Amino acid sequence: MKRSLLPLLLVILTIGMLANGAGTASWTTDLKEGKPAFQFMGPLAFGPEGILFVADTKAAAVTAIATGDAKASAAKLIKVEGVDQKLASLLGTSADQIQIQDLAVNPVSHNAYLAVSRGRGPDAVPVLVRVRADGQLEVVSLDKVKFSRVSLPNAPADAVVGQGNRQSNPRQESITDIAFLDGRVVIAGLSNEEFASTLRAVPFPFKTLATPTSVEIYHGNHGRFETRAPVRTFAAFKVGGQQHLLAAYTCTPLVQFPISELKPGAKIQGKTIAELGNRNRPLDMIVYEKDGKPYLLMANSSRGVMKISTDNIDKAEGIVAPVPDKKGLSYETITGWTGVEQLDRLDGKYAVVVRRVEGGSMILESLPLP
Repeated sequence: MKRSLLPLLLVILTIGMLANGAGTASWTTDLKEGKPAFQFMGPLAFGPEGILFVADTKAAAVTAIATGDAKASAAKLIKVEGVDQKLASLLGTSADQIQIQDLAVNPVSHNAYLAVSRGRGPDAVPVLVRVRADGQLEVVSLDKVKFSRVSLPNAPADAVVGQGNRQSNPRQESITDIAFLDGRVVIAGLSNEEFASTLRAVPFPFKTLATPTSVEIYHGNHGRFETRAPVRTFAAFKVGGQQHLLAAYTCTPLVQFPISELKPGAKIQGKTIAELGNRNRPLDMIVYEKDGKPYLLMANSSRGVMKISTDNIDKAEGIVAPVPDKKGLSYETITGWTGVEQLDRLDGKYAVVVRRVEGGSMILESLPLP
């Protein structure tokens, strides 16, 4: 899933090597060898040295896995038609029993990784799959890897709540998105607190887990402040020279949070800088530059892939009053990028997407950034 963080990863890698003395230590030094257990694999994000962070929403935990995939390689264009059918063949099932939960591209090797569920419902089996540049799929063996795991306290109960068509299991939203940023793993999701929507910035290597930051936003389409709706997807972005998170919510406010305010136990209020339309759910987000200008690209459930100019984002006014449909930063819909469900950057010129095509099958392919 993530994002425009490669320059930061390289800086962090350098700092980490210097801090550990003579450039010989590694981010994987504190990881233990063994077989990590998963109940589910959801959001993915790469850190330095090929470390892949895997969110297990059912267990409310994040596991760092040293994939060993740390050899630098030039990006190559990828195209895997019928990727759901090929995953089904690889995993010994049918395509309708395959769910792709997330996509992340290793910024060093440029191999793509997929968090896959084999089956549906409570008996579904999580599988990590690597897609090589030549389009070949392979299961990533986790029988003997170096890993580290952190469990989130105060996660929502693993139970269905609500009535009728509003029934849901909030545990499934304990982690909605993750990213590695400036030596920390940033985790969005829900807690069991009154202010349920949270952001956590967990130092890596994992040692202790501090109290999360509770977040509040003004949702113009709903005409009220909200504290229980989770961030659906986010990206790191500089506003006025300072690192921020740009976070998207269902129905579709776009909100910025200064990363400097993500402190244990704090309650912060984000700045809503756009309402992008109701009856819509953000799916994935990346940031990139083209012709010297910064853009945000967001896949979503009903309005096509949005290209949002962030040229004057530092001058954007906060939305604090009801909005019937759209307001703030505008967007254009990218024609041809239809059915996109997963999205990540391949390099500075291309993205990798997983999208559903006519006939219902899925394709994984690289596309030029618009």
